[in-house]
Amino acid sequence: MLKNLSLALLGTTVIVASANPASAVTMVVSGGMFSSYSDAKTVTFDDGTANDPNGFATYSNVTTNIVQGSVGGQYASPYGDTTKFLTIAPSGSGVAGDSGFVNINFKEAVDYFGFYAGSLDSYNYIDIYSGNQLLKTFSGSDVPGAVADGSWTSGQANMFVNLVGEAGEKFDRVVMRSNGIAFETDNHAYRLAQSVPEPSAMLGVLAIGAFGTTSLLKRQQKKVAVKA
Repeated sequence: MLKNLSLALLGTTVIVASANPASAVTMVVSGGMFSSYSDAKTVTFDDGTANDPNGFATYSNVTTNIVQGSVGGQYASPYGDTTKFLTIAPSGSGVAGDSGFVNINFKEAVDYFGFYAGSLDSYNYIDIYSGNQLLKTFSGSDVPGAVADGSWTSGQANMFVNLVGEAGEKFDRVVMRSNGIAFETDNHAYRLAQSVPEPSAMLGVLAIGAFGTTSLLKRQQKKVAVKA
């Protein structure tokens, strides 16, 4: 009996140790030009603006970034995409979308952000933030299976990229930027974060459980001592 109780107490300790998840945002690639997440909300840019029809995402530092088609030396439409999209070029480069970067702020925390990327380059970057804390930075070279060589037609440079928060990880801002011409994306998708118990609340519940287990262990030890 004492051995079993010791194992139970050990199990409680293991759970407490894992109650604070490590920060993790994972990049995953999927097919098609739209998100495969059924609960995701989408910004298409089809109306020529960076306005979110769902009312949760706010785009800033957008000037001449919404374009359509392809212009040599400036931007290329993501493969198979005939609609308007977002392009980002370095500040001062003198081409469409030369704002240097675009901020995307979410009114509520999200645990997923995705986009259809066109002609990926190694100098395309995405920064993931929670408040002012930078959680992760990805480049075009980090996209799984990608050959970030700027190809207009290759399936290895034109793909849907998903950034997924793991183990309860949430974020509320995404910065898309480029050090070269250009970073083209369309059909931005996001998912509002699922409500999960705060780590402090979970630890409180686990602490009560640990206290109860410890008390039971002490009572069993007293019983053993009396019998002896």
